[in-house]
Amino acid sequence: MLADLLIVELASVLAGPAVGQFFTELGARVIKIENATTGGDVTRNWKVSGEDPDKKDSAYFKSINHGKASRFLDFGDPTDREFAYELIRHADVVISNFPLRTAIKVGMEPERLLEMNPTLIFAQLDAFPPGNEDRPAYDIVLQAETGFLSMTGTTSGEICRMPVALIDILAAHQLKEGILLGLLKRERSGKGGLIRTNLYDSALASLANQATNYLVADKVAVPMGSQHPNIAPYGDIFVTSDGERIVLAVGSDRQFSDLCQLLGITDIPKKLRTNSARVTNRSELIDLLAPKLAAIELQQTLLLCQDKKVPVGHIKNMAQVFATAEAQRRLLIYPDGEKTVRTVAFEMEGEPITGEIQGHQARPEEDSMVENEREKF
Repeated sequence: MLADLLIVELASVLAGPAVGQFFTELGARVIKIENATTGGDVTRNWKVSGEDPDKKDSAYFKSINHGKASRFLDFGDPTDREFAYELIRHADVVISNFPLRTAIKVGMEPERLLEMNPTLIFAQLDAFPPGNEDRPAYDIVLQAETGFLSMTGTTSGEICRMPVALIDILAAHQLKEGILLGLLKRERSGKGGLIRTNLYDSALASLANQATNYLVADKVAVPMGSQHPNIAPYGDIFVTSDGERIVLAVGSDRQFSDLCQLLGITDIPKKLRTNSARVTNRSELIDLLAPKLAAIELQQTLLLCQDKKVPVGHIKNMAQVFATAEAQRRLLIYPDGEKTVRTVAFEMEGEPITGEIQGHQARPEEDSMVENEREKF
């Protein structure tokens, strides 16, 4: 789909590489430049407990670097730096998460590279907004600084980190969208330019109703487990007769009425008939539903809810998720047989998205550069 694009990735960890993988999955050629003096992307060594310690790359690294060509360079070496410059002169996009101070030190600041290649889209990802962009941070720091961490956890006040680096993923989506708009603008004007976002702004932009609950109603969110502050029963967890856990996501009074009907509840208490009443009287709501759901096995519950169009989910672990055909069709395979999940989750008519990576059709000047390259991997 994007086989004519050359992208140079000057990024490590998760957010920047996630943008690079998005483009590899759509057929672009992505060359990931890693620091030869430090062993490359730090996530190569972020191995989960039980992972083979002698294996070359971690599962974490493989989750977001499929289909890229890695080149280990030392920007302190003039030959290596010039090689990077030569790639960038022919590139369509550079993805960078270098702090400005570091970018200047190694000669990779946006102004320099845009002067070399005026048609370049330079996509810069920072942790914090301009003026504070040199402040270092990992995802959990941004979860804390933007309010997410204050809302996670249980009703007893225990805080829990979100189990994936969601702020990184949200920022990656923002940068992808910016790059696509930049490419569209270049198609019309013939000019490249600088696109930048940061983790902080991306997180704030994703607070959705929780931000507006405060801004409109002065309601400061607190940990509620999986429950929803505006809807009930939504995020409420129940156990079926065979010991499986389910979660309800009832978003309307009609759905709640249908839920009660399938559970054999013929007389809905007045204080539970409207959503606002159910939010206020949540404990009574759970007391009403829990014994009814505990009397039905999982599969029957799912079928009854599906028949009545009542949203319900079976709480699955990773093994259960990837035992399904739906999950298996989303996998990408590395040459060594290890797997990761495709990050592109859309399909376009005439452009099927499959488990295969479309090959990049290299331009003649790229073939020449790669053929003469000193491989450091």
